[in-house]
Amino acid sequence: MTLPTGDAAPTAAEQTTDARILRRGLRNIGAMIRIAPKPFAVAALGAMVNTALTLFLSFVIGWVVAEIAVPAYENGEVALGSVVIGVAALLGTSIIRFSSMCARRIGAGVMMFGVQAHWRRRITRRYLALPVSWHQKHPTGTLLSNANADVEAATRPLAPLPFACGTLFMVAIAMVAFFSIDWAVALVALAMFPTLFALNALFATKMAPRAKRAQELRAEVSAVGHESFDGALVVKAMGREAAETERFSASATELRDAMIGVGRLRAAFEPAIAGLPEIGVILALLVGLARFQAGAIDLGQLVTVAFMFSVLALPVRAIGWVLGDLPGSVVGRERVDHVLAATGDMTYGDKELQDTGAAAELAFDHVAYAYPDGHEALTDVSFTVEPGSTVALVGATGSGKSTLAHLAARLIDPARGTVRLDGEDLRDLTHAALARNTALVQQIPFVFDDTVRANLSLDRAGLDDDRLWDALVAAGAEKFTASLDDGLDTEVGERGTTLSGGQRQRLTLARALAGRPRLLVLDDATSAVDPKVESQILSGLKHSSESASVLVVAYRRATIALADRVVFLEDGRITAQGTHTGLLRDHRPYAELVTAYERAEAEREFDSEFKDGELKDGEFHDAEYGDSAFSGGEFNKSEFNDEETAA
Repeated sequence: MTLPTGDAAPTAAEQTTDARILRRGLRNIGAMIRIAPKPFAVAALGAMVNTALTLFLSFVIGWVVAEIAVPAYENGEVALGSVVIGVAALLGTSIIRFSSMCARRIGAGVMMFGVQAHWRRRITRRYLALPVSWHQKHPTGTLLSNANADVEAATRPLAPLPFACGTLFMVAIAMVAFFSIDWAVALVALAMFPTLFALNALFATKMAPRAKRAQELRAEVSAVGHESFDGALVVKAMGREAAETERFSASATELRDAMIGVGRLRAAFEPAIAGLPEIGVILALLVGLARFQAGAIDLGQLVTVAFMFSVLALPVRAIGWVLGDLPGSVVGRERVDHVLAATGDMTYGDKELQDTGAAAELAFDHVAYAYPDGHEALTDVSFTVEPGSTVALVGATGSGKSTLAHLAARLIDPARGTVRLDGEDLRDLTHAALARNTALVQQIPFVFDDTVRANLSLDRAGLDDDRLWDALVAAGAEKFTASLDDGLDTEVGERGTTLSGGQRQRLTLARALAGRPRLLVLDDATSAVDPKVESQILSGLKHSSESASVLVVAYRRATIALADRVVFLEDGRITAQGTHTGLLRDHRPYAELVTAYERAEAEREFDSEFKDGELKDGEFHDAEYGDSAFSGGEFNKSEFNDEETAA
């Protein structure tokens, strides 16, 4: 067994940078105060009133001892008037202190949670504004950590901040009081407070690189865990539980060691930081007692000094709490700023499209696109989707089909060339116009953890139940939706776990159709449904009264055959265009690819039907509708010899 080392040694560069941690941390605090100035003012005022009354209480107690307790002990008599004054002073001070303490704590809480909400809203808006390419470079777990753990770390000093501000005010008043009582006692305080502040500053500097590393590892553990949980089905199916456990364990172990390093540093500094005020109390008592015996101060002043030092011990630690949280706060703020400063926003124009209700025209004009790594996915692509027509994109894996689909929906912009909708460059359209006229349905459906109705409407105006049911019918999803226990009000679970893959795809297709787009882009959006159902859906879309132009990434031959025109891609270039029949006859690479798709699909259908025990009388039966998956309803297994199966 390997024991945790807790080592998280900073580099020389990190030490040089983090020597300025105090200044950066104070700037961060100043920025947060500007976000929520009113709650901070309330909290700070409450803290100063509380600390001032705490010091006043020490004078009250000194007066009570000198004027009431000592005479009563020496003379055996108690002056009733003095007792009433003393009780009233103590009670009134305590009530006001309690009220000011409530103001301090409530104000600090409102400020801290308000700043957290402010930054989380900004981060969320930034995530939504950044392009897909940026999100593809950052794991989901890291993004969650930015919006949660990093924001909390950045704002952690705000909780003790008003208390620390009150303490500084308290120390200033106390120093004046000490000098007014006796210079020797004041020197003890004058030596203690700067030493305490210097010790806290040293702690903050040493802690900075360790806190930074721990915060980075938190994000890494979050990313690994999220990825493993998100891919739970793959992990289970591939028997990778042990490997994923080991991968997570390695990240968690590294985080543990880093946190142990943080804990060891705290263990080295915090006893000294906590003990220094207590030492100050002892020294103050010793010096005060000597001065009392010398006749320099009286008994009441001695009690006041002792009580004042004792009540200062805890508040002074609040300054240590703030300084101790500064390194983590600076690191958290840096990670938050990294998101807020991210570039690459997709800007939109100010043009609108005329709402004719007719299908839109989509045109690609000499379009090229390259990924950030320099790989050119598309080169000089030009074709047009005529209004009301269906165009199928066909090509081998990596040929650029999905990239074209993303360009059509303007998830990305071309490096060269233009994508036009009804003659307008997509980059010149407003965001609302683009969302209103186009809809993209991807191969991997995403369903929110909500009801069917909420998933279909997405709170868009004008989508009543009749319109939602029309969309469900068009997507072939009305039967299974009607069979759900609560119909449209059925909760579908996280990512739609209560639905099958085909049901999720049809639900996301219905979601797109509910908005009645004039251009519908389908990126292999019906791959999880049965071939016959897919044909019914696409045929229904083509002949629907709510006409829309359709750009579909297709693999199945039956789907491709429904298209008015086929665009065939090879290595990011269009090598052929035409009808399905014409390309089968005249373009050999197209014919070979489509035939390969058909064979692979037939093999999958055969394996699925055979395993499910649904192969009866030489026919394939659709699991949902009970009809043949092929138009002829017959399948000759002898056609699939070993050579073709290997191919």
